Amino acid sequence: MAFTPPPTFTTRPTLIGTMGMVASTHWIATSAAQGVLERDGNAFDAAVAGGFVLHVVEPHLNGPGGDLVGVFATGDDPGRPVVLMGQGPAPAGATIDRFRAEGLDLVPGAGGLAAAIPAAVDAWLLLLRDHGTMELADVLAPAIRCARDGVPVLPTTAAVIARVADLFLDHWPTSAALWLADGAAPRPGALHRNPAYADALERLAAVDAPDRRGRIDAARREWGRMLGAAASFLATPHRHSSGADHAAVITADDLATQPARFEDAVTAPFRDRVIAKAGPWSQGPALLEALRILDGLPDDVLDPSTEVGAHTVVETLKLVLADRDAHFGDGADVAPLLGDAFAVARAAEIRSSASHDWRPGRPAGGEPFAAPLLRARDGAVAGTGEPTVAPSGETRGDTCHIDVVDRWGNIIAVTPSGGWLQSSPTVPDLGFCLGTRLQMTWLDESAPSALRPGARPRTTLSPTLVLRDGRAEIAMGTPGGDQQDQWQVPMLLRMIVGGYTAQEAIDAPTLHTTALIDSFWPRTWDPAGVVVEDRLGDAVIAGLVRRGHDVIRAGEWRLGRLSAVGIDRDEGTMWAAANPRGMQGYAGGR
Repeated sequence: MAFTPPPTFTTRPTLIGTMGMVASTHWIATSAAQGVLERDGNAFDAAVAGGFVLHVVEPHLNGPGGDLVGVFATGDDPGRPVVLMGQGPAPAGATIDRFRAEGLDLVPGAGGLAAAIPAAVDAWLLLLRDHGTMELADVLAPAIRCARDGVPVLPTTAAVIARVADLFLDHWPTSAALWLADGAAPRPGALHRNPAYADALERLAAVDAPDRRGRIDAARREWGRMLGAAASFLATPHRHSSGADHAAVITADDLATQPARFEDAVTAPFRDRVIAKAGPWSQGPALLEALRILDGLPDDVLDPSTEVGAHTVVETLKLVLADRDAHFGDGADVAPLLGDAFAVARAAEIRSSASHDWRPGRPAGGEPFAAPLLRARDGAVAGTGEPTVAPSGETRGDTCHIDVVDRWGNIIAVTPSGGWLQSSPTVPDLGFCLGTRLQMTWLDESAPSALRPGARPRTTLSPTLVLRDGRAEIAMGTPGGDQQDQWQVPMLLRMIVGGYTAQEAIDAPTLHTTALIDSFWPRTWDPAGVVVEDRLGDAVIAGLVRRGHDVIRAGEWRLGRLSAVGIDRDEGTMWAAANPRGMQGYAGGR
């Protein structure tokens, strides 16, 4: 066998059933989504219910003022992967000249100036309208109960609040009012209530129109009107991660738009599968390029549990992430990056020793965007950037994820994020804040991901759909910012090439490189770093060091929050698998 055999035991079983399956990053979201399936809702109804619950139970990881990316296929058309585009664009007033006039070289990582137009809620409502079956009020009921009655505060939520407590107390009093009791962070396990957000959801649930579709459309319009409160609130200058006070440029007219839509997925073959991702306004095509490069290599150099396999995966990731940073952006053409000739040429650039250079390719012969290479600093700035995994491997939080499959063959993976409680000041009338996705843009007109009004920032959100024999079979994803596709590559290799089950692949030790330009403020780069779970083994780790990698041990169970659902068409069953790390993600189904 070319791959290391999977473990004899897994942390939990791969769930198998015939009615419906859910996996997510929080047990309450999984339970809410499964409850919808039990009431004969379909996978899209269930995903929406779970998605709104995630706003409440993982508020440091996503929020209603943020964004999402989904990818799905319907049971009626299982061979057509569709992207749920929930990434809002830059507001009309968000120009490079305006930000430069504020004395900025980078878009800040926290504060209202970095807010893109929120699209997460609009995307959930669009999905429910066009592919769901249930009434909005019924789908929102679990989230309303969670916000009204309270949910237990996660240890990670409490830790994030504690880290930004001084920022809240000194500069963001509305956030302090919502998240701090007597000036202190909540203790893990304490119930936290958000009555303002419960009120907001109840307003959406109460809108009326003659039919179901009309009611959801009316709710989308009402949501845009409700968001207008954020524009007036953030117009007052407030503290940003730059250390200065700025007023947001987003307006009520920006917020009244309905930015979500459906798009065709970008696809690429790998072995006997086809992998589907969002377009180059996300980082998704980087995973496709990685698989195109690895597809031409023999199986025995693809096992991430071996020295040569781990090295090959890391060096491939360095190449494709350089291409991401040099070429991706809203409207970019990534087809040349996924072609056969380019994949072969990039594979030839993989060295036997660790590369220490930023090496974007030149698929069309022109010069790639020369992104600034700012060396990574030790430590992190509280309240800035996406709450993700630091270069040291220490968890500062993540994003969220949910996967659902139903008995009618509908299957979906969604990664919601942004609007973290530490992103910008809480809008008191709404009970949440706006996100900071514009920090992924450059204040440089030559960049493919430059800040431009109406253009989407190049997001890191990157769920995956896998097709076999022309039909969708796996929906999967993970939180983790720049690591999302990095952690999905080893999982896909282990499943497709190594024959692992999904749970075996999730449980297996993983790794990622830090040799990328961080998508989040302050946009740093670490040219040779590799972060590994200790379970990869001393021999493999020593081999990576000999090859010149700067290896950081993250601990036994620290990297990735992968989950997945799937369809076994040979057996006529469905399955689900979830991440054990952090003791938070769960799968459910029957």
